[in-house]
Amino acid sequence: MHKAGFVNIVGNPNVGKSTLMNQLVGERISIATFKAQTTRHRIMGIVNTDEMQIVFSDTPGVLKPNYKLQESMLAFSESALQDADVLLYVTDVVENPEKNRDFLDKVAKMTIPVILLINKIDESDQQKLGDIVEKWHTLLPNAEILPISAKNKFGVDMLLARIKELLPDSPPYFDKEQLTDKPARFFVNEIIREKILLYYDKEIPYSVEVRCESFKEKDNRIDIRAVIYVERESQKGIIIGHQGVALKKVSTEARKTLEKFFDKHIFLETYVKVDKDWRQNAKELEKFGYEQN
Repeated sequence: MHKAGFVNIVGNPNVGKSTLMNQLVGERISIATFKAQTTRHRIMGIVNTDEMQIVFSDTPGVLKPNYKLQESMLAFSESALQDADVLLYVTDVVENPEKNRDFLDKVAKMTIPVILLINKIDESDQQKLGDIVEKWHTLLPNAEILPISAKNKFGVDMLLARIKELLPDSPPYFDKEQLTDKPARFFVNEIIREKILLYYDKEIPYSVEVRCESFKEKDNRIDIRAVIYVERESQKGIIIGHQGVALKKVSTEARKTLEKFFDKHIFLETYVKVDKDWRQNAKELEKFGYEQN
């Protein structure tokens, strides 16, 4: 009998969800940086064997939205509660469980298997970990609790084995050769945005969105044209940098990662444009692939 199911990953920002997703899928599907709110979309990574198909889904961090972009991000996370066969709720050893109680209450009412993952246990001790487990057991009494370290891959194999046990009997949902539900252009956008998250400080990364406008694949090369959108002229100047040095650095690092990701030579052109208040504009958000209520 073949098994298949959706395993959705939810939790607050900055608890290591994207790192865990990449460990489970065995591919670099989600961008993972040290900054909160890195993941903005719901991203699927598909694991196939002869006997099963696991469709992992990484979602944006759960937060109280301050603008339309964050409303869309929360909608992606809440949609993950609707179609999951197994839910992975990720926390860590420093997070306050009361932070997003409304969302947690929805998780507590779910009838499907819920596995609570306490990440970053290498940053804690046995006594503190015991107290954390006890507190979470009170909040989610029906959840299985598993301490892990996604970065060090501790507990990930055990988690994968447990997921396989919980999967329902089902034919596969996707083609067996498929790794993700996202098109190539999506990963171009994400990889460039990851470099911006890594190389710029303060509010700049959160005011940025990327759109791949041209993706032309040849036998041994891909020609890519991408536009980096910011909200203000001053941010455009920061992204470009003095004599274009900052933009060149981001483009070079993005090109290297893209070459590894696609296993081809990449010719990458990047431009910067101002799109005032794109984070608040429903039509603009829709163009960038965000769900609108």
